[in-house]
Amino acid sequence: MYRDRFRIWPALALGVVVLIAACGDPGDEAIVDSPGLTGGWSTAGCGVERTPEHVTVGGVTMPSTPPKLDAVMNRIEETGRARFPDSYAGLEVDQQLVQAIVYRVPSAAFDDFLREVAEDTCILVRDAAHSADALAVWHDRVLADLPYWSHQGVPIFSVGARHDGSGVEIGTRDVAKARTGLLARYGSRAPLVFIPADPVRPLPAPTSRIAPPPGI
Repeated sequence: MYRDRFRIWPALALGVVVLIAACGDPGDEAIVDSPGLTGGWSTAGCGVERTPEHVTVGGVTMPSTPPKLDAVMNRIEETGRARFPDSYAGLEVDQQLVQAIVYRVPSAAFDDFLREVAEDTCILVRDAAHSADALAVWHDRVLADLPYWSHQGVPIFSVGARHDGSGVEIGTRDVAKARTGLLARYGSRAPLVFIPADPVRPLPAPTSRIAPPPGI
């Protein structure tokens, strides 16, 4: 998955991993002016077979993203958030097939931009139910209610918008209880996805095996 998809901050006091932050009103559903193609499509560059690239670090060989594809992805990420917030949902990279996958609420204008910026790289375009901006609003609402849910006996350990636009992922020990409670409070159509999760535990401080003995 694309390395810049999420920004992560630990919230140790609440034991929560926070994956996105933004502002807004969950009741405001963005409408894309003119829908683009639905069902998914790919750029012309996908018709060219490509050889995966690799990089060796510390004696370990790993797949890598070609600089040109990486630059295209960066531009899609930046421009998608700035100019097409009602459409852009997220992206990921398939290094083995040397291609990027962009998720967006169908938009003719954003699709035109993707064709232009792709040049000869391979970009797969997939439908998304919600934009990143729309999910960020729901993310913030759940995040603001964490003390409430803790008081209700529904501890939430992680909150994060999925990059494919499918929903905001809620990590909790009791999935059934969380689903019942949150959907009752936010509405049955709230784009929330529930997964089993345990509290985040910080790693213990390492102890050096070569530390000098006391007194030295």
